Amino acid sequence: MANSFDNLTLLTFINLCLHFQSILTFGFDHPHQPQQSVTLRTTPENDLRIRPGCGNFKIALFADLHFGEDAWTDWGPRQDMNSVNVMSTVLDHETPDFVVYLGDVITANNIAIANASLYWDQAISPTRARGIPWASVFGNHDDAPFQWPLEWFSAPGIPQLHCPSSNISYAGEEECDFRGTGRVELMKKEIDFNMLSHSKKGPKHLWPSISNYVLQVSSSKDPQMAVLYMYFLDSGGGSYPEVISSAQAEWFQRRSQEINPDSRVPEIVFWHIPSKAYKKVAPKSRVHRPCVGSINKESVAAQEAETGIMKILVKRSSVKAVFVGHNHGLDWCCPYRKLWLCFARHTGYGGYGNWARGARILEITEQPFSIKSWIRMEDGSVHSEVILTS
Repeated sequence: MANSFDNLTLLTFINLCLHFQSILTFGFDHPHQPQQSVTLRTTPENDLRIRPGCGNFKIALFADLHFGEDAWTDWGPRQDMNSVNVMSTVLDHETPDFVVYLGDVITANNIAIANASLYWDQAISPTRARGIPWASVFGNHDDAPFQWPLEWFSAPGIPQLHCPSSNISYAGEEECDFRGTGRVELMKKEIDFNMLSHSKKGPKHLWPSISNYVLQVSSSKDPQMAVLYMYFLDSGGGSYPEVISSAQAEWFQRRSQEINPDSRVPEIVFWHIPSKAYKKVAPKSRVHRPCVGSINKESVAAQEAETGIMKILVKRSSVKAVFVGHNHGLDWCCPYRKLWLCFARHTGYGGYGNWARGARILEITEQPFSIKSWIRMEDGSVHSEVILTS
């Protein structure tokens, strides 16, 4: 954390953000990554399909990256680069077919510029640079309101506001007012400017929750034949309560019945904040069978209320697992009724906790169908392998 802050530092920071924006527009340069421009989407995203001759589909989960954490300090930008290094290591070791950004991609309450999507763009850059498609869901920090650091307040009591001069482009904004970028705009910018993004805003009647959608992974033999359905739900936080609403639960029930009426095709679900069911299965101390994992260092921080989604999930035999982030000190998978409840590994250097960083990996095998998972660490090691299908 910074011990002091002055107006010159603020102006320098804003100019640095503008410099970052120009880098991200023309290609994010990193020693592990080839340069690649951010291209405005002109065609729909391609179907997700198991590659012919491969037989499996691999997914990397990046959770709690927290880009923009303590953005006004020297510490913050260093952590963002460390997070890029973690993702780069995982992607180079695993070469996944798909990446899921599992919420808290940015720490919006620490970002002192109107265009928070600048940091979002930096977070997805390692995946985009490698030509890997991805999808994202929102966490509780992604559109949180800006919180003024105490050290910003000068002797008169009010910090002076410095914005870029009028002849400098400022990410499409006419003014600098320390407001972040809301869920709708963050998702719109990701989708519009990234052809590899499979993220969707979701049905308008579910707003203010945004990232509610389903993606199909198709067979290597037939692009019309579904091998897996992946559901994404916005678990709230930031601009609205930390909950998966009853309307979202009803949407899932209706949508799953439409596309998978006989529950023949396996399904997995992604959201950020764990449901209260996670508390019921949480290991008491160390992680022991039937749970599988390596760290259990804090209590489950669950959603504010349970409004029906878990009751629906446990009744569907096709639902195999739920994957969440949010708790940085947990990385276990535990069985719950006939499905698995899993935490991802804390990937980013932003956010609380000093536990080693990594990412949960999923491997979907087509014939015979199976879901296997493990944790790939920043140092390249692998642990906590578990089969999530019977």
